[in-house]
Amino acid sequence: MRPRVAVAAPSRVSADAALRAAELGGGAVDAAVAAMLVAMVTEPGVVSLAGGAFVTVWPAGLDEAVTVDGYVAMPGLGRTADAPTPRQREIRTDYGGGLTMTAGHASVAVPGALAALDVAVSRWGRLPWGEVVSPAADQAGDGFPLGSAAAYYLPFVRDSLFAWDAETAAALRRPGGGWLEQGDRVVVAGLAETLGLVAEEGARTLYVGELAERLARDMSERGGLVTREDLAAYQPVVRAALPVTAGGWSLRTNPPPAIGGVVLAAMLTLLARRPPGAWTPGELARLVEVQRRVLGVRRDVLDVADDREAAAMALLRDVGWQAPGPPSTAHVSTVDADGTACAITASSGYGSGATVPGTGLWLNNCLGELELNRGTALPAGARLRSNMAPTVGRRADGAALAIGTPGADRITTALLQVLASFAHVGASLQDAVDRPRLHVNHGVEGDTARIEAEEDLPLPHLDLPVSRHHAHSMYFGGVGAALRLGDGSLGAAADPRRAGVATAG
Repeated sequence: MRPRVAVAAPSRVSADAALRAAELGGGAVDAAVAAMLVAMVTEPGVVSLAGGAFVTVWPAGLDEAVTVDGYVAMPGLGRTADAPTPRQREIRTDYGGGLTMTAGHASVAVPGALAALDVAVSRWGRLPWGEVVSPAADQAGDGFPLGSAAAYYLPFVRDSLFAWDAETAAALRRPGGGWLEQGDRVVVAGLAETLGLVAEEGARTLYVGELAERLARDMSERGGLVTREDLAAYQPVVRAALPVTAGGWSLRTNPPPAIGGVVLAAMLTLLARRPPGAWTPGELARLVEVQRRVLGVRRDVLDVADDREAAAMALLRDVGWQAPGPPSTAHVSTVDADGTACAITASSGYGSGATVPGTGLWLNNCLGELELNRGTALPAGARLRSNMAPTVGRRADGAALAIGTPGADRITTALLQVLASFAHVGASLQDAVDRPRLHVNHGVEGDTARIEAEEDLPLPHLDLPVSRHHAHSMYFGGVGAALRLGDGSLGAAADPRRAGVATAG
């Protein structure tokens, strides 16, 4: 029997959830959502149910793809002048080369991920919502081993970020004391019951149901900004995906007001058909030039623009982008035998450290991602800025692709290099994912740009300083891609940088 779905997921348990959905008759969307829900449960500190997500879907038989925008929103609707003083704390960590964030309840934005996943299943899925949620509920009930991505991240921040809230800390400590290590079993109290509510009532429980009441009460009591009105007003938005071409592929990625898809489309446009062959020194210099130009515009214009859609279109026009005719944290990519492609990227920021009492619901700190929240303050209800760029594609021979990655501002440059190697050089999907990467790091305004590169990537002499990372460094993301070839065969590729899993079944 031929496989029904191909999946690239952050872990084995996440990939198994996708295969279970396929065995029950689900397609690419059911499989992707099931895998992402398991990732949200089993990647503590990396991603959670109370974060944001984008879902890009290109259903088989339809001319165009869509992106469901379930990203976090600015809180504050109905907040009165006599509301409790917001409480937050500043955290400095060496993670990602060094960064400063704010955490605590006042760093929490209005979550949207669950709403987006629910919409995706209801519109393009084949299974009942409860069956899609079931694998995540099972993991929450039985407990799960601490995975490699969480085990890498947590030591940087567990004392500063995840120790101040008693329920959060309890989930990450051994019964006899001491922090959990990779492979230790994690049990998050209350999370299985929370997922039972989500399975029974759908995402609405987090917006107008019991979970909404508990979340809003915790916010009010502990100095948060999210209100009942914020939760009740939140709606996922379905947008036409942003088109761009690469080689023979018609790609669709995350549109404005998100930033990631626009940056990826601009860089792919500037790179055009390059490299025509291997990454020669000249082609690597061109790659650096493209990143330097577009990421500079992102830092100086897109990141601070009041009207992100207008700024995004100005960038695309400037690089010569034209919309092609019809024929784009944790990430999951799936394709099914019918040719539907689904890519989901989700984020909880770096985590607020806060757990809603009794629910096991870990809260995001997306307001505290200082590198993304520059510029004028957003009005309540507005979507925050995001680098995420879940992307799907088709080729004239019937092939279908889903691809994406976590990795903050390295999301777009990782995808650029994988897509260029795959679509232009002709590398296999796994080889394109495995190849060494570079990233032009612009830092904050006023900083001197520098090249971050893996140690096994030979670089030509360039006029920028270079910082080296070990081979397959998690700094450069964790690309996951799923592929249906024109003959109907299925395959996937997972990134060794995050110990991802690629499988089909």
